[in-house]
Amino acid sequence: METIFAILIITVVLLIFINIGKKIRKNNSWKKPIKPFSASWRKTLFENVIFYNNLDPDKKQQFESKVHEFIINCKITGVETEVDEKDRVLIAASAVIPIFAFPKWHYYNLKEVILYPREFNRDFDTEGTKRSIAGMVGTGYMEGKMILSKQALHHGFKNETDKKNTAIHEFVHLIDKADGSIDGIPALLLEKQYALPWIDLIQKKIEEIYDGKSDINPYGATDSTEFFAVISEYFFERPKLLKQKHPKLYSLLEMIFDQKMAKKLKKPKSREINRNDPCPCGSNKKYKKCCGKN
Repeated sequence: METIFAILIITVVLLIFINIGKKIRKNNSWKKPIKPFSASWRKTLFENVIFYNNLDPDKKQQFESKVHEFIINCKITGVETEVDEKDRVLIAASAVIPIFAFPKWHYYNLKEVILYPREFNRDFDTEGTKRSIAGMVGTGYMEGKMILSKQALHHGFKNETDKKNTAIHEFVHLIDKADGSIDGIPALLLEKQYALPWIDLIQKKIEEIYDGKSDINPYGATDSTEFFAVISEYFFERPKLLKQKHPKLYSLLEMIFDQKMAKKLKKPKSREINRNDPCPCGSNKKYKKCCGKN
């Protein structure tokens, strides 16, 4: 009798674990695109995202695929503003840029991006005083959500020399958080033997900011968490300058993100595509006879 009872208990426990496993797999599922990448999305990338423009044709297709994946897997909601096609593509591009070297990376810890028209305060008000927040990764009841200022999102891609990109900053926080805690140490990307040198270098650079001897955004001196996000903005926006002024820091970031950004960003500012320009899809046709035909 006891044996039968024990078997029943084990069976029930196994069924519970199987059910939990199914739910986890369901929650962690990441849909793949089944439709072709939109030509208008490609135009948005070409006109706004320098990172994309510096990729070869095969890498551009990979980037488009990751952007497409993000758009169909992550809900993007507007609050007091409409979410248009450009917003979706720029948010997705911000998500893809820091993890582009890791094709299997998915933002399982993000379910929704909430887009506000402008900066907001701690109470999520977009009017009134003390509105200094341009982006935020949610915690507690906001877990799995990110809030972005639409104004800051567009500014991050429009101004290509200020070493700032709010959306990339917030996605770096999510990468940092993927190992269970936001602490400025991306354990999933940084090998253990480099963790201590990384921490030591962060403290040194924060001290330089406090002493007024650094060109790094002072907000990076808040703590190691913000420093990692701030310096990542610098790495993806002005990699050559970062390598010149902070070679050790650049070298570790190159290792973390597995991207040689100083060599990658060669082309100048983004610009609008003209009808007679080569099509950004790599077909060797003029834009007006290819993706711009419709």
